[in-house]
Amino acid sequence: MTGDVAVLGTGMHPWGKWGRSFVEYGTVAARGALADAGLDWREVGSVVGADTVRGGYPGYVAGATFARALGWQGARVASVYAACASGAQAVDTARTQILAGLTDVALVVGADAAPKGFFRPAGGDRPDDPDWLRFRLLGATNPAYFGLYARRRMAVHGDTLEDFARVKVKNAAMGALNPDARYRRRVTAEEVAASAVVADPLRLLDICATSDGAAALVLSSMAFARRHGAADPVRIRAVSTVTPRYPRTVLDLPDIATDSAAAVRPADGTFRASIARAAYEEAGIGPEDLSLAEVYDLSTALELQWYEDLGLCGEGGAAGLLREGATALGGRLPVNVSGGLASFGEAVPAQAVAQVCELVRQLRGTAGDRQVAGARVGVTANQGLFGHGSSVVVVR
Repeated sequence: MTGDVAVLGTGMHPWGKWGRSFVEYGTVAARGALADAGLDWREVGSVVGADTVRGGYPGYVAGATFARALGWQGARVASVYAACASGAQAVDTARTQILAGLTDVALVVGADAAPKGFFRPAGGDRPDDPDWLRFRLLGATNPAYFGLYARRRMAVHGDTLEDFARVKVKNAAMGALNPDARYRRRVTAEEVAASAVVADPLRLLDICATSDGAAALVLSSMAFARRHGAADPVRIRAVSTVTPRYPRTVLDLPDIATDSAAAVRPADGTFRASIARAAYEEAGIGPEDLSLAEVYDLSTALELQWYEDLGLCGEGGAAGLLREGATALGGRLPVNVSGGLASFGEAVPAQAVAQVCELVRQLRGTAGDRQVAGARVGVTANQGLFGHGSSVVVVR
């Protein structure tokens, strides 16, 4: 049995700081996806919501929250929380239901109304929670980790501040072409260098913001797609939600310490590299087959790390790939043609869904001025706290 499911519709609420409920954002995205699919809401058999933990009680039951907002019609619901990987797990849940024959059509929705400033743990004392501990014991906010990642790349691979700035310049140029992006202005390397230091060596323009926003997908079985008149739809071929392997010997957000490798040999490759590898294996492709990628650029330095983790180049080769223009629009393998988190900011439950929306639009050939010519295969890469992998392969 094929593992493909069809993507019949995509929808988004533009990213920004709108001061409204995440339910409103998600409903706008959902209705957009249904309109794009040419389907009535009553034809949806399942709603899978990616949760936001900042929205109060309704945020924890996002599937039912969106089903209620759209109008109760009896659909099954599921709600998923996996931090920044929530959207990919929501896609995987919907895909699994379709492949299991539980529904023909599923709606996936992720939406968030993010706080101002950097994310912090939910309230309460949780001494067994590494996310809570790193704030209480180290005062290590997310940007502190981003700075450590950047310093490591500088020390190990020779990346420079100029390389980090090139990532922002590239993504801002593509985000300027995306009507759903929050920041739609090109920036120069000089502007990046002149922005305030947040976590040395990273400047304000090296780090993504927190945002409000939403994204939605309408997925269906291939048989339903054909009956619906979509003879050759864009398809999701693989979803990777893998976890790390013991021992973990590399510092990783939010963990403070690493495991000992004295008695157990570490796995070949890092956790992030295993996320994409699992997606490639399930899809039966390799990095050489890709037309484009959407990656999780919490910081400019982290985007470079994803180049290597996706196998786009060898270890330490990311800056060279960037400098030659390979990952820019018109390059050999464009990365973050949506503009990435650099242009959108983080709307945590929505971002992995938004990555798939961008790939679908690119593979349909409807991405406008940021269109990647001849796009046929795309991959997303993302990571949630506490060992949640997130990678989706989309094909045409």
